[in-house]
Amino acid sequence: MKKTKSGKKAANRKPKTGVNNVDEYLAGIPEPARTTLKKVRAVIRSAAPPEATECISYGIPTFEYKGMLASFAAFSDHCSLFPGAGPIIEFKDELKNLKTAKGTIRFAPDKPLPATLLKKMLKARIKELERKKGR
Repeated sequence: MKKTKSGKKAANRKPKTGVNNVDEYLAGIPEPARTTLKKVRAVIRSAAPPEATECISYGIPTFEYKGMLASFAAFSDHCSLFPGAGPIIEFKDELKNLKTAKGTIRFAPDKPLPATLLKKMLKARIKELERKKGR
């Protein structure tokens, strides 16, 4: 696993929640949310650049690439994806049937986001992060 800006390996960050990595986080999530978040994780991995890192940040699974690429989490009655505000604004029409807020998309634990939409949002987020780092 690649190192973060601080020089620590991303997978070794210890969150306050007590989980040490994404696999531990997912193991503690009940079904059907666990399977849904595993699908979300796989789509993010497939769309993320090879140098992206995976870690636990603020107690939830996060992918980092030139900053926070996307995070995801399970809650008692929903799952959330945190891709930043840019992709949510850009794809608001495609997200109209989901509950959104600045930087957050909520969805049912048994209904993952469509992979094609998730990939498009991640590509937009990658471009956004690359523009910000290019300044």
